[in-house]
Amino acid sequence: MSAIDRPSGHQTKTSATHDSVFLKACRREPVPHTPVWFMRQAGRSLPEYLKVREGIPMLESCAMPELVAEITMQPVRRHKVDAAVYYSDIVVPLKAIGIDLDIKPGVGPVIAEPIRTRADLARLRDLTPDDVPYVTEAIGLLTAELGSTPLIGFAGAPFTLASYLVEGGPSRNHEHTKALMYGDPELWADLLDRLAEITGAFLKVQIEAGASAVQLFDSWVGALAPADYSRSVLPASAKVFDAVASYGVPRIHFGVGTGELLGLMGEAGADVVGVDWRVPMDEAARRVGPGKALQGNLDPAVLFAPTAAVEAKTQEVLDAAAGLEGHIFNLGHGVMPNMDPDALSRLVEYVHTSTAR
Repeated sequence: MSAIDRPSGHQTKTSATHDSVFLKACRREPVPHTPVWFMRQAGRSLPEYLKVREGIPMLESCAMPELVAEITMQPVRRHKVDAAVYYSDIVVPLKAIGIDLDIKPGVGPVIAEPIRTRADLARLRDLTPDDVPYVTEAIGLLTAELGSTPLIGFAGAPFTLASYLVEGGPSRNHEHTKALMYGDPELWADLLDRLAEITGAFLKVQIEAGASAVQLFDSWVGALAPADYSRSVLPASAKVFDAVASYGVPRIHFGVGTGELLGLMGEAGADVVGVDWRVPMDEAARRVGPGKALQGNLDPAVLFAPTAAVEAKTQEVLDAAAGLEGHIFNLGHGVMPNMDPDALSRLVEYVHTSTAR
């Protein structure tokens, strides 16, 4: 059995992070206060991030272990969040297996040769730990510094990766993606299956190295109707979650504009379902059903309002989440680049203080 298959990184009750408030909430156990972390907290709005990354392209920065560790730690030090999230990008595993792509500032990931035919599938080879040694090294540095604070690993979900690969970059309407999904469902299924294998392998590397939880980002899946998601996407997402099930680490599933898909996203195998800001937490709980923790869901744009307004809107989220089996406070999407870091620090303190029990 290879290192990537062996569940040696699994969570045990003696793990340094096992009794952290974040992991307790993921397991739907009683917590002393509601835990907080923010998607895209590593980087984006922090001046210290802009300083250390100055002149370094995004994908290059993701392959520099000491820089990755520093960027991942910055929001933990500044905001006192309850978990760190690994600094990377969802296209890192695609780059690692040789896909010609770049992250263009102001645009996002751009693929030189889109994948649209069966012959193109051959370019999606298996990912091995040797493809991403910098991930293992960076997580080793991080877990040593984080101690009892959990590290969240992450990856892009098969649908969102497929969308980038098929479209050639970000897309508003996903016309090429949907044309392939409807026009050649067999090729589509094979594409998502390959991406599920790559994604599962990438998450295994992170867990093996010491990540205490993982999140699967399906950024674009809100573009689909429930029937299409169920038929054409859910099997691949479930395959990713199954690939890491034996490790015993919490698995989080998040997408944007996925209010109509919340129940199905829970069915895919997540332990925690992330909720964007469009659906109140109590309604989200009804849609997801029992047996799952929920994560979310303050509208990120609220952070630009005066502090009193931020606190009032935060309290609305906390009140709606009061009856949940497990709740992790987060934004309903990621931190914006022009957000005031002090507003985020105040938000963490407010949630911790107002939910203390």
